[in-house]
Amino acid sequence: MQFVITEEQQMMTDMVREFLAANCTTAELRALAETGKSHDAARWSAMVELGLPGALVGEEAGGLGLAPQDVIGLVTAAGAALLPEPLIETMGITLPALDQFGEAALLAQVMAGEAQVALSHPAAPFAEGADSADAILIFEVDRVLLCPAGSATITPQPGVDPLRRLFAVTPGPDAQILAEGEAARAATDHAQEIGALFAAAQMLGIAQRAIDISVAYAGERTQFGKPIGSYQALKHHLASAQVAVEFARPVLQAASAMAASTQDAYTRARISHAKYVCGRAAETTAQTAIQVHGGMGYSQEADVHFYIKRTLSLRNLWGTETLHRNRYAARLETLAIGPDTLFNQEG
Repeated sequence: MQFVITEEQQMMTDMVREFLAANCTTAELRALAETGKSHDAARWSAMVELGLPGALVGEEAGGLGLAPQDVIGLVTAAGAALLPEPLIETMGITLPALDQFGEAALLAQVMAGEAQVALSHPAAPFAEGADSADAILIFEVDRVLLCPAGSATITPQPGVDPLRRLFAVTPGPDAQILAEGEAARAATDHAQEIGALFAAAQMLGIAQRAIDISVAYAGERTQFGKPIGSYQALKHHLASAQVAVEFARPVLQAASAMAASTQDAYTRARISHAKYVCGRAAETTAQTAIQVHGGMGYSQEADVHFYIKRTLSLRNLWGTETLHRNRYAARLETLAIGPDTLFNQEG
């Protein structure tokens, strides 16, 4: 297992981070939220031109042929930027599933930016952007369906995050069955693991970004004639938040290194551990950011409210905190532990 971040992985992360810094600012997100929309067509087209949606699709199908570990930095950067477009779900779950089930034509259309496919899953039941999608990929317990958007019944659902438009989906009579039985269950389980891993990565990005903007604010905001960041109590809060992030970072990296195959208990426990600690880190740092900003932190005029809302929307997505905590606890209670099994995979 390769645990070191390679030069190529770092280059991709830096490229995406620079792209998002220029094209996904909080000012742009605020303007988008005020229009009631959650997607920007120009930003999505630019990401398609970079080849990002097809990053995990094999090269023979026109993708980049990368593994989850190769893109985990990309996903973290998207979380830090609060990217509203469904790049992570499309890249991590939707397109690999279309490739797996032989939907070559639709796969090519999505990677070319000519179509969009929304996603519904038991662990993420509300399809984001289903009102603007051409089709909806629906994972059920024993079936995987591909439903034309016009055939499905979609119902808007309230959500805490203004940048995520959610819809309950009922498949229509034109839905195509892509898989049933054991094949469908395996695909559904794998999608949940990748979804949980990438949700963890987004929350880690949110956590670090919340600290960064809080540190910057604490250095600019003055009280009693000096920056509030010079007060020791505030330093302690920010330091504790940063410690939470640094403890979560290697857990996420280890989980991503094992996630090429998600069928064994060691890998699933590692992903659950990452989802749990990254979620806790994001919640801690978002709350700290609000405290650092004082009364302004509770208002919509401050950007920090976007970070806490995205954190709240991700905490129970792709499995609740209780589910992931219990699954990791079960690994400690039932599987071998110790230095020789630190990065074990079954078989």
